[in-house]
Amino acid sequence: MLWSLIKILAFVLAVTALTYGGTQLMEVDGGATVDVAGQEFTLSPLEMVFAFVAMVVAVWVGLKLLALLVATFKFLNGDETAISRYFDRNRERKGYEALSEGMMALASGEGHLAMTKAARADKYLQQPQLTNLLTAQAAEMTGDRRKAEETYKKLLTDNKTRFVGVRGIMKQKLADGDTDTALALAKKAFALKPKHEETQDVLLRLQAETSDWAGARKTLGAKLKSGSLPRDVHKRRDAVLALSEARDILDEGKTIEARETAIEANRLSPDLIPAAIMAAQGYIGEGNARYATRVLTKTWNTHPHPDLAAAFAEIAPDETPQERLKRFTALTKATANHPETKMLLAELNIAAEEFPSAKRALGDLVETNPTARVLTLMAAIERGQGADDSVVRGWLTRALTAPRGPQWICENCQHIHPSWTATCNNCGSFDTLAWKTPPASDVAMPSGTEMLPLIVGQKTDAPVPVTTAVEEAEVVEGDQSK
Repeated sequence: MLWSLIKILAFVLAVTALTYGGTQLMEVDGGATVDVAGQEFTLSPLEMVFAFVAMVVAVWVGLKLLALLVATFKFLNGDETAISRYFDRNRERKGYEALSEGMMALASGEGHLAMTKAARADKYLQQPQLTNLLTAQAAEMTGDRRKAEETYKKLLTDNKTRFVGVRGIMKQKLADGDTDTALALAKKAFALKPKHEETQDVLLRLQAETSDWAGARKTLGAKLKSGSLPRDVHKRRDAVLALSEARDILDEGKTIEARETAIEANRLSPDLIPAAIMAAQGYIGEGNARYATRVLTKTWNTHPHPDLAAAFAEIAPDETPQERLKRFTALTKATANHPETKMLLAELNIAAEEFPSAKRALGDLVETNPTARVLTLMAAIERGQGADDSVVRGWLTRALTAPRGPQWICENCQHIHPSWTATCNNCGSFDTLAWKTPPASDVAMPSGTEMLPLIVGQKTDAPVPVTTAVEEAEVVEGDQSK
């Protein structure tokens, strides 16, 4: 609409300018005398302008006729394609001009103009492999999805443009949420161009979303061979896929195969916490406590995590608290200053009813890193040492509003997950979960929260056993998780 209005205004201005110029020329005195074959012609200034324009047009037409006569002469002398080449050159020139203008219109965001130029280029060039792509992209820009899909399907008929057609339809299906069709098209596009990086990424993501771990590992290997993925990143992601594959195999009841795949995942990436846990559980199932201890200790020294400690406890489930405290020394001795180690030792000492040792194990975490778990442990320690009920409740109340500490967080969208997964449940990104502390919440807490220790900290005459403090701690952590 706007473009049509601009063209009308331009036409009106041109006519106005020509009219004004002609009027001015009519008022100019003088002229020119032309002698042709003994006859004199007197021309006014306006007539001279018209004569000049006519002469330019005549020269242009003469050159065109001359080129046609040359082509005709060549044809008469045996060159059967001379005349057709003459007209083809004109068509090609017009076609390539339209194609160029269409590409410029597409780049500048003028979808409708690009479609018009694409149709004109197709009329002159008769080369759909050039014009169909421009038409499809212009149709997508204008929102004509049906026209775009029809054009992409035309590209499928030519071997040179088949990949472009498959990729275009695949992107449309992804936008529509039709992942099954998009996955089939991604596999087809990957077969046509295995080294195309975007296709590799799309196929890998769709295979991970549909739990096709074996296929995803093959795609990942292709990315490594094509040079689009560093070797260290490949090892890490291959370990993630192997771990996910092992979990599915375990769900099918194939424990031996799952155990072997989990051990392979741990070998590929020893710092992958879920892989270490599953590999250790496999060794425990075989009765190989030594290998399970080695796997968990190696990963703990890199990334201390409560799930590793829980798996380490499974190695000897029937031991006494004192025996467990002694055995865990092999796990914790290399990371004595890590907050996770301090909290683990505090929990072990609480279980062994060594409350002063538990308090020493926590160290300065209450001041430097007062998470809900640290404050809950302090409540249990105070309860075990016979502190007043008001003191215990004060620690538990602080735990209600304290940060949770490290959690599984997607580094792409910052979504928090209750447990580790290969793909983010929120944004679908692959291998982006990290065990870290989430950013502080901007949500304001109720203004009366700081008064809770004074409100609930009323002394009671009846003593409360240590198990009550532990149960209250579990309730606090349960509320936090919700």
